[in-house]
Amino acid sequence: MSPPPVVLTALAVVTLATLLFSSPASAAAARRRPRPFEKIFAFGDSFTDTGNTRSATGPSGYGHVSSPPYGVTFFHHPTNRYSDGRLVIDFVAQSLSLPFLPPFRGLPSSPSAAAHGVNFAVAGSTAIDHEFFVKNNLNLDTTPQSLLTQLLWFSKYLESHEGCRGKACRGALRDALVWVGEIGVNDYAYTLGSNVSGDTIQKLAIGTTTAFLEALLRRGARYMVVQGLPLSGCLPLAMFLDPLGEKDDLGCVKSANDQTRAHNAALLATISNLRKQFPDAVIVYADYWYAHYTVMKSAAKHGFKESFRACCGTGEPYHFTPFATCGTAFADACPRPSEYINWDGVHLTEATYRVIADMFLNGRYTHPPFRYMLSKKLRSG
Repeated sequence: MSPPPVVLTALAVVTLATLLFSSPASAAAARRRPRPFEKIFAFGDSFTDTGNTRSATGPSGYGHVSSPPYGVTFFHHPTNRYSDGRLVIDFVAQSLSLPFLPPFRGLPSSPSAAAHGVNFAVAGSTAIDHEFFVKNNLNLDTTPQSLLTQLLWFSKYLESHEGCRGKACRGALRDALVWVGEIGVNDYAYTLGSNVSGDTIQKLAIGTTTAFLEALLRRGARYMVVQGLPLSGCLPLAMFLDPLGEKDDLGCVKSANDQTRAHNAALLATISNLRKQFPDAVIVYADYWYAHYTVMKSAAKHGFKESFRACCGTGEPYHFTPFATCGTAFADACPRPSEYINWDGVHLTEATYRVIADMFLNGRYTHPPFRYMLSKKLRSG
């Protein structure tokens, strides 16, 4: 007697879950099995950017990402990723038996170049349109691209590589995973010390993010993961800028962490509303704040020996200064990045991204669980 379909679906989901972060042999076997998704379209900022920003065009405070030792751990050369190796989105792609996502900028015109998706994330990108910062004289040393820019790029990609426009592109998104990485930290950072309030930034950023997500859903996105913001108050940059500020239970800048937590609460409310508007879509919230918190709270458990100092940089007490960041001639890197949570004072190490990706894909830090999305995709075909 054959098992009922629901049992077969459950078995398939378990099989997929066991393949995530498995051995090379198992990964090779996974590549021979049908993929749950054929493509990934990624959006966000430097935590997700796989090469849309070069050091010559990005904010100087982010360091020279095109220079060593960026990329030293996995790729063994700079790939314009803000880390020593892979990012969360890279681990997501690998877990789904897909290649690393090429950045939209410089993407060849041939269809094969984007056969398995594209990354539109840009380091320094904001949720709010760049014109807002220009009008408020806050555009010095900022990235001009915003979520609106990434949406325009996506439209150009659909027209040039998929041959469709608007709602006619639903077919191109049917088997795609849309991954919206964290976006919004830069909005708060660019207005630090200005007359623009955090409440204003939250309202505008959530509003533009909502419009962005709605646009993707109306075009046919059915499987979407939206990341919240991380613990911005635990980054060496925040600790450097506010050394005497009130600290939370982790020893991080409390005001910054409270701000990103409040932002995430508003984002989650937006996602809840979108689920009602688009009941046929699966919209997963990835709780970056709580995942990052868990890593910081139990660093040793995850193999980390250094929670606050940046691996790559210079200066005390956090091995970070905005004037001699990673990739410059003045900076140096630690010998074992895998023992550090933070890479360059603003971004995380590959080891940290690996742990967080595992939390998203296999743990309890996505709502609903990522496995639920996989099961829905398997049932729909």
